[in-house]
Amino acid sequence: MPLSEHEQRLLDQMERALYAEDPKFASALEGTGLRTHTRRRVYLAVGGFVVGIGLLMGGMVVPDQIWVSVVGFLVMLGCAVFAVTGWRRGPAGQAQGARPAAAPRRKAGMMDRVEQRWQRRRDEQTGGGF
Repeated sequence: MPLSEHEQRLLDQMERALYAEDPKFASALEGTGLRTHTRRRVYLAVGGFVVGIGLLMGGMVVPDQIWVSVVGFLVMLGCAVFAVTGWRRGPAGQAQGARPAAAPRRKAGMMDRVEQRWQRRRDEQTGGGF
């Protein structure tokens, strides 16, 4: 559904005000979507993983330098965790195309579900018998 002319003017006015008030923040929001953030994160993780492999192999080749291999393994592990956590969470700012942060959904716990069932049964018993 397209915006009306009035809504489009208001949006343009708000964008200009944002750029005037905080240009650094506005430019940060401008081009970073979820896909760009995830792609950048994966590229960094792959690059770090390759460096970790290099350190691991280098530590195996150089005698008495096993600590280099351990550091390489830790770098590889850290980069793998960095890449995987990027898929679970979105960008830190939740910029464009993200769900609004004002309405986080909380999963009902086991006790909440039991309480709801209990309430439903009690309502059915009192409503159906009288």
